[in-house]
Amino acid sequence: MSLEREEPNYFGAGPALLPTKVLQQAAKDLIDYQGIGLGIGEISHRSGDATDVIESAKANLRKLMNIPATHEVFFMQGGGTTGFSSLATNLTAAHVGRTGSKGTAGYLITGSWSAKALEEAERLGVDCEALFNAKDFNNGKFGAIPPESAWADKIKSKDYSYVYLCENETVHGVEWPQLPKALTESSIEIVADLSSDILSREIDVSKYGVIMAGAQKNIGLAGLTLYIVKKSILQDISAAPLDQLRKLGVPITPVAFEYPTVVKNNSAYNTIPIFTLHVIDLVLRHILEKGGIPAQQKENELKAQLLYETLDKYPDFFNLPVAKDCRSKMNVVFTLKKEGLDKDFLQGAADRKLTGLKGHRSVGGFRASIYNAVSIDSTKLLVQYIEDFASKNA
Repeated sequence: MSLEREEPNYFGAGPALLPTKVLQQAAKDLIDYQGIGLGIGEISHRSGDATDVIESAKANLRKLMNIPATHEVFFMQGGGTTGFSSLATNLTAAHVGRTGSKGTAGYLITGSWSAKALEEAERLGVDCEALFNAKDFNNGKFGAIPPESAWADKIKSKDYSYVYLCENETVHGVEWPQLPKALTESSIEIVADLSSDILSREIDVSKYGVIMAGAQKNIGLAGLTLYIVKKSILQDISAAPLDQLRKLGVPITPVAFEYPTVVKNNSAYNTIPIFTLHVIDLVLRHILEKGGIPAQQKENELKAQLLYETLDKYPDFFNLPVAKDCRSKMNVVFTLKKEGLDKDFLQGAADRKLTGLKGHRSVGGFRASIYNAVSIDSTKLLVQYIEDFASKNA
């Protein structure tokens, strides 16, 4: 069987496109990893070879993101939804360990994923609240981020254990252009979901308490999530006795998802899917070879510019529901103003081998996810199709 393939023009939101050369190497390693006679998915997660994969992925991530020595890197099974619960319980425990109080978790709701994160914290019984819901500032719909002046004073009103935000809302196409000053200039721990924009642009990791990113959108296969966490938070979690957490009514984190336990065991407390992590590491190496995040960011900005400029050329034909100051560079969402053409748009795209463009079932319309692995050439093909479809049907 050949490992060659025609380069796909795939814009799915996740699981998403991966570089062909990464998949080709992964396919070879799945059969025989570095000549040891076993595939990468067959080796023990505590073997020397597996440890090398873990250490390599951590080192390459540190290099790409310039992660300071104040922060630890680790990997856990699951995805963003698993992260919603582990973040809530671990960060609440950390606040107990640091202050003796469980505090209140604050959530900035800019789309469905941050909303789901808050719902999970509430379901677990963590004391939490929305600092704002963007729908309240945008006629009942997601698509804009309210000004800091509308909510910044609230974070001074009580003892917040952490504040959570989703930097890129995959469904609604909303992206924080930068961290809000109200948070970076406070002492509150910033907890961020970067599943859709991890490694897409340069960020200052030192400003974050915890970064979580599910792999399947921008850096690998489904099944693993990477975490970058302040070492002081790990110490605070360990300083919170279980009997104190129970007395305060704080949910106890399952041991396989307790951050200090995972870090102490180098991400291998339980059986880490080492093949999945190896794919992540291959992606990290691929980005390094391209010139790192600065080079990748330049590509991503060009792709987003090409796509948005084309859609904006036809304001009577395309509707772009997201405010220009917070449009996602990873997930471009749009609808047609003319009824009855949605199926034609998707079919015409498929005829040109442009796939993965159907919008999320909760919002409809269309979504072009232009993650790191989507090439400029693929984006140009999509832009040309949009031009042709609008010209023909306007």
